[in-house]
Amino acid sequence: MSVLTLPNPQALATSIRATAQVFEDPSSAALLAQVAVVAPTDANVLVIGETGTGKELIARHIHALSKRRNAPFVAVNCGAFSETLIESELFGHEKGAFTGAFAPKAGWFEEADGGTLFLDEIGDLPLALQVKLLRVLQEREVIRLGSRRSIPIDVRIVAATNVRLESAVAAGHFREDLFYRLRVVHLALPALRDRPGDILPLARHFITTYQRRLGYDETTLSPLAQRKLLSHTWPGNIRELENAIHHALIICRHNVIEVEDLQLSSLQTGRHEASLSSGIQSASSSDILTTALTGLFEENMDALYEHIEELVVRSAFNYCHRNQVQTAKLLGLSRNIVRARLAKIGEIR
Repeated sequence: MSVLTLPNPQALATSIRATAQVFEDPSSAALLAQVAVVAPTDANVLVIGETGTGKELIARHIHALSKRRNAPFVAVNCGAFSETLIESELFGHEKGAFTGAFAPKAGWFEEADGGTLFLDEIGDLPLALQVKLLRVLQEREVIRLGSRRSIPIDVRIVAATNVRLESAVAAGHFREDLFYRLRVVHLALPALRDRPGDILPLARHFITTYQRRLGYDETTLSPLAQRKLLSHTWPGNIRELENAIHHALIICRHNVIEVEDLQLSSLQTGRHEASLSSGIQSASSSDILTTALTGLFEENMDALYEHIEELVVRSAFNYCHRNQVQTAKLLGLSRNIVRARLAKIGEIR
C-alpha cells in the first residue's frame, strides 16, 4: 500500500490538513500515476480539492519525484495572513520598509529558491498581490519591500485551492492571466467520499499510528464499524477520518472499535436532508425568516444590517460546531472573510 505522510504529524493535532494519503481506490491510483508523469517536469501545478483531502501531501510528493527533490520545499497558507502581512512574507522586506521592520528578511520565494513553493488557498490571495505574484512568475525575480534591487529566483510553483478558480475568475475575484500561469498542469484531488477504496486502508493506517503513539495493543475494526465508515459522507475528508479513529481508539474496549465508538459528523447529512425537504417546508422556512426580519425592521434599531449579519454568522458558526472551514463553505464565503467576521463579533480571537 502506497502511503504519503506529512513530516511531524504529531504537531498537527489541531490542523485541518490531512496528515496521510493512500492510493488504493482506482481514482486515487490514477491520480498517483498522473503525478508520476507530471513531477519530473518543471511545470507549475494547480491542485484542486476540498479541505482535508491531502493537497499538501500531493505537492510534497510532486517535489519528492522532481529534480528539485534535494532543494527546499516551502509550504505557505495564503489564507492564514492578513493582506498587509502576506506581501512581506511572500516577497521579503528590507530594514525600515515599514513600522516594525527592524532587520531585512527574505520572503518565501527566496527561501524556496531552487526548490518548490507550495501556495495553499491561492484563491484567498488579494487581487493587488495577484498582480505582483504574476510579475514574479513572469520575470522570475522578486523585489523586497523597501528595495529597488531585483533578486533572481528559480522556484517551481504548486498552488492549491478548495474553490473553483474558474468561477472566481468569472466573478472578477481572481486574475485570468494568473490562473493560466498557475494551471499549466491541473490535478483534481477527489473527496474521500468519491474514493471509497481509500477509506478502510486510511482507517487502518491511523489505527496503527495512534495505537503506537498511545502505547496500545493491536486494535481492529468490527465489520459493522467498517460498514459505518464506508457509508459516511466525510464532509471533513481525511482529517475527519483521522480524528474519528483517534477518538474511537481512546474509548473502545477489548481492542475492537465498534459502531458506537465512531462519532461522525452530521454536517453534510443534515444539509442533504434539508435539500430533500419539500417546497412547502422551504416556503415555510422563508416565511418564518421574512416575519422575523419584518419584526426587526419595525424595531427601527441602529446598525440593523450589522446586527443581522452578526446573527447569520454566529448561527452558522454554531451550526457547524464552531468549525471555520465548514462555516465558510456553508455561507459561500472565503475563510478569511469568515475569520474576520468572527473576530469582529468576539467569537474568536
